[in-house]
Amino acid sequence: MNNIPKVAKKPRSLVAHGHTRTDDYYWLNERENPEVLAYLETENEHTHLVFGEKTQGLQDTIFAEMRSRIKEDDNSVPYRWRDYFYYVRYETGKEYPIYCRKKGDLAAKEEIILNGNVAAKRKKYFAIMGADISPNQNLWGYAVDSKGRRICNLYIRDLSTNKNLTDKISNVSGNFVWANDNQTLFYTRMDKKTLRTHQVWRHIVGTDAKTDVLIYEEKDETYDVGVYTTTSEKYIVIGSTTTLANEYQFLAADNPMGEFRLFQERIRGHEYSFDHVDDTFFMLTNWEAQNFRLMTVSETDNDYGQEKWKEQLAHRPAVLLESMSIFQDFMVLEERKNGLNQIRIINRKTQEDFYIPMAEDCYSVGVGTNPEYTSHILRLGYESMTTPSSVFDFDMKNKTQELKKQREIPGGYNPNDYQSARIWATANDGTQVPISLVYNKETKIDGSAPCLLYGYGSYGISMDVHFSTARMSLLDRGFVYAIAHIRGGQDLGRNWYEDGKLFKKMNTFTDFIACGDFLIQEKYASKDKLCAAGGSAGGLLMGAVANLRPEMWKAIVASVPFVDVVTTMLDDTIPLTTGEYDEWGNPNQKEYYDYMLSYSPYDNVSSKEYPNMLIITGLHDSQVQYFEPAKWVAKLRELKTDNHILLMHTNMAAGHGGASGRFERLREVSMEYAFLIWINE
Repeated sequence: MNNIPKVAKKPRSLVAHGHTRTDDYYWLNERENPEVLAYLETENEHTHLVFGEKTQGLQDTIFAEMRSRIKEDDNSVPYRWRDYFYYVRYETGKEYPIYCRKKGDLAAKEEIILNGNVAAKRKKYFAIMGADISPNQNLWGYAVDSKGRRICNLYIRDLSTNKNLTDKISNVSGNFVWANDNQTLFYTRMDKKTLRTHQVWRHIVGTDAKTDVLIYEEKDETYDVGVYTTTSEKYIVIGSTTTLANEYQFLAADNPMGEFRLFQERIRGHEYSFDHVDDTFFMLTNWEAQNFRLMTVSETDNDYGQEKWKEQLAHRPAVLLESMSIFQDFMVLEERKNGLNQIRIINRKTQEDFYIPMAEDCYSVGVGTNPEYTSHILRLGYESMTTPSSVFDFDMKNKTQELKKQREIPGGYNPNDYQSARIWATANDGTQVPISLVYNKETKIDGSAPCLLYGYGSYGISMDVHFSTARMSLLDRGFVYAIAHIRGGQDLGRNWYEDGKLFKKMNTFTDFIACGDFLIQEKYASKDKLCAAGGSAGGLLMGAVANLRPEMWKAIVASVPFVDVVTTMLDDTIPLTTGEYDEWGNPNQKEYYDYMLSYSPYDNVSSKEYPNMLIITGLHDSQVQYFEPAKWVAKLRELKTDNHILLMHTNMAAGHGGASGRFERLREVSMEYAFLIWINE
């Protein structure tokens, strides 16, 4: 192929545990180096020449299809908090949300809190990463990321004048809360180099941010900090969190100048969440309970150590207890059993409990925004691969529900045109791995269809099914779309996560391959048209399966892929590295170094044939640095022995999540889908 980008090799020896690796492309991490930027632009030009020019019409068509399925003048379902109903809405042709409220009644006059389209003018990237209203509802704080690197400026808006105050706080994470005096903010700040959220500061409205007071600094580099307010609104909480442990401190929200008090000190391996209602602290804890149990301790106790905790709900080996929401009369538990979400309601007075019934066999359901503690109405979100996202209000007293809104699809949508299913593949060790899939009923399930298999499999993140109007552009062209619920996620409980991390990480990759084999065996996929996609840690998955079974895949799409595992995890100056040791292992220890080296995609690229590949990254990515995919592509170009397509696209104005506008991000999806369709023609 002509005009293949070339990049200089500048060998660098990397030595650890007496072992030397030579990295010819290490120098690509020089973010400000004009030669690096020129190389990224050259790759973009190559992608446009080889792929973009040939498929621009197809990309435009897919983009138009996707956009036509979006109700452009849309709004969220309002929720009530105290005197106001809050919601966001969109206007036709505009990229960003407009934040609004109405006082007392939905028929009242609309107040615009902030028009995102106005605020985003002249910005290549714009995202509000956090927002919170003061208790008296007169001040609105909001944090803006203008680069995609998740480093924000915090502003305070006076809603009586609809203008920003002079307060501006830089280098914040977007996580902040108000004290009950309506004048004090507690916010978190990030280390400028590692981007670890490591400090909590206090700001007084109307003062210079230079006078803000550092309240807490997390010295352990494996922990991040965050702040929130308890359900009772009585306490402000500082949470220190790492993969395998939590620690909380609390302060009366009426006394923002006071000292935070430690609740339960950190213990490695002890994870718990923390809330307060009435005169009781509630904890979901994995203390002697792998899938978590519910415990409480009285606020009147002077000692809140775990030896004082009282069990309210026991551990269950088959049910993962994921989260709790506490109301005056009810407790709502989000549980996971057999890979599916369940909503359990418990009457706090009678202890009667029940599960909300679900209409489909494969779905996703979750608790929505419920700020009113005294309410008996529970706001829920529900969707499936064939049912558009829906908002329900469930009456916990009467056990009835009301559909408040279902996503409207302009031009019409008939769920009966599509078929979803859940099937189970058998992994190498005999473990049964669930697969969720969907396809247009006109697609023949006879082994001839192209199939896109998606996977993630890390951090205990469960891959719940969801509805996608964008995906219809693949389904209506004969694709089967499948999600592999592989180990490393938490789909089948905590053990599912434990079996896909650290020294068991290889299970994640072999599970995904087993799912692909099963789709072919059951004739959901053509053996010549099986494609794979994943992003971030899912991009690591893509790199691993490309090395392990390159002949299996017609094409691979890897978005912001974490592929240089060993080098990244050895460099604690790279953002987010130290907090990842409990997920991947610490390669400063030889046994972890050796195991990571056995699967790290970049280190295992070799001279062989690879599938067609599209790799996507963002120059300002704070989670997976752009140079990981850039190095990976350079090494693939050097060593691969095939003539298959290898493309890389770098968004020079975005970060980990891609473009920020609701339409602009569809351009990237249409590029990915056009690539898959083009490759399978």
